[in-house]
Amino acid sequence: MRRKNWELKGIFWIITLLFVGFLAAPILLLLGKSLVGEGGFTWEFYASVVTREGFLTALGNSFAVAAASAVTATVIAFLMAYAVHYTGLPRWAKRLITAIATLPMFLPTITYGFAIIYSFGKQGLLTRLLGRQFFDIYGFGGLLVGYVIYPIPVAFLLIHNTMGFVDKKTIIVSKAMGDRDLATFWIAILRPLLGTLGGAFIQAFFLCFTDFGIPASVGGGYEVIATLLYNQMLGGIPDFNRGAVIAMILLIPSISSICILQLLERFNIRYTRISQADLRKNPLRDTGWGVSSTVISVAILSIFAVIFVVPLVEEWPYQTSFSLEHFAAVFTDSELITVYWHSLVMALLTAFLGTLAAYGAALITARSTLPPRYKRVIESIALVTNAIPGMVLGVAYLFLFSGSGLQNTLLLMILCNIVHYFSTPYLMMKNSLSKMNAGWETTAMLMGDSWLQTILRVVTPNALSSLIEVFSYYFINSMVTISALIFIAGARTMVLTTMIKQLQYVNRFNEVFVLSLLILATNLIAKGLFSCLASYKASHPVKERRSIQLFGNRKEAVQ
Repeated sequence: MRRKNWELKGIFWIITLLFVGFLAAPILLLLGKSLVGEGGFTWEFYASVVTREGFLTALGNSFAVAAASAVTATVIAFLMAYAVHYTGLPRWAKRLITAIATLPMFLPTITYGFAIIYSFGKQGLLTRLLGRQFFDIYGFGGLLVGYVIYPIPVAFLLIHNTMGFVDKKTIIVSKAMGDRDLATFWIAILRPLLGTLGGAFIQAFFLCFTDFGIPASVGGGYEVIATLLYNQMLGGIPDFNRGAVIAMILLIPSISSICILQLLERFNIRYTRISQADLRKNPLRDTGWGVSSTVISVAILSIFAVIFVVPLVEEWPYQTSFSLEHFAAVFTDSELITVYWHSLVMALLTAFLGTLAAYGAALITARSTLPPRYKRVIESIALVTNAIPGMVLGVAYLFLFSGSGLQNTLLLMILCNIVHYFSTPYLMMKNSLSKMNAGWETTAMLMGDSWLQTILRVVTPNALSSLIEVFSYYFINSMVTISALIFIAGARTMVLTTMIKQLQYVNRFNEVFVLSLLILATNLIAKGLFSCLASYKASHPVKERRSIQLFGNRKEAVQ
């Protein structure tokens, strides 16, 4: 037991030091930059930023477009999840809806903006097909379209997962009691989802409010807080102190969002028993939801269709004959190929090291006898990382590691990604480990096996499907992230998303779309591979009896 505790404490201190060095220290330095000037402590920087012309307008713009987008995205996500769970649509149709709802997560947000430009611009694909331009793409309209698409995967997955745990027999009971359709809808579907719907809205709002990729491409004169921070830090005349102030202000809605999410937990209804009752056949209902889902799906796909069209013609929109020269130009450009390998290496190492960190943290909170204070530290780390926007973390790293050996290195970018995306993988692993037999470690100790042997031989094989899912989560997010990396990537460590931003400056949009397709293809292949591996391991679990037998045979590994 003592040895076990030493092993767990070692893991605890490694994780704690990681986040002290790469989360607490950068954020505290950022706070110091915003409060300390040449003469010492001062509120001057805050006062000058808040009273600066255009700041309150940018802040109001961020709130307005993020709120409108979050409401719309939550409604769309609910409609798509409802079609999956509460209709008699064919299974293939439900799978297709799920795939389309999650598709945007495989592309970087900066690509959304360019897709909007080439879809809804004066010479855009959809503009030419429909015969008119429906809105000004550079401003609120363009941001709204991009911001609606961006959080749909997160909102859909939240609502979709919760709907799977809603007792569908409640619908039958409500109908038997004589309730009208609207009353049944409220009692059996909407009321149990209020907490989740509120959470989906908050998450969508947080993502939109803090995103940099979309306003970087279609923001135009409609300035938001994210572009204001970027221009303050990397503009013509950088002002680091006032940039730090904007970054700290950006934290306020982020932290508020996390607090609201905690409060919304009380509105979630938990059933002691879940009945997956068969829904009655209703052709009218199914046809209506089928048409609605088709319209939504086509709308989402149509925006991204331009990504596939533009790189396959000579010069959009003037020479539309088929051509592969843009793909050939990218794949024969050694610089761009090097950038792709940077992204791939960064994503793989982030996924590997991040999975180890999340697994170690989850072992402490879910499968250890360490005192509660250790577990509270881990939980606090997960809560804080969930509240720190990528741009804030990137600016903080820019301050702390400027002039050090880590500046502009892939290692720093990997560590940034591990810290930035830690919360969700940790929760995934914690939930998985909590469901396993709590007596495995005790049994192993009584039979002479060490804690580490038990973890490697029994716990890890049983948790392998969850580990693969965590690996996949880290990998995909590392391939598409830009908000933090834009501040810490160097000329020699450029990755695909930051290279796309650079190509924007020289109007090389054909290469932008080819690189975007490369990111999409890489993520889809990775997701497919990881999903197959996770499904296989989930369907072939290590049986408990077999696990216990292995305690006494240390030469044999768990298959």
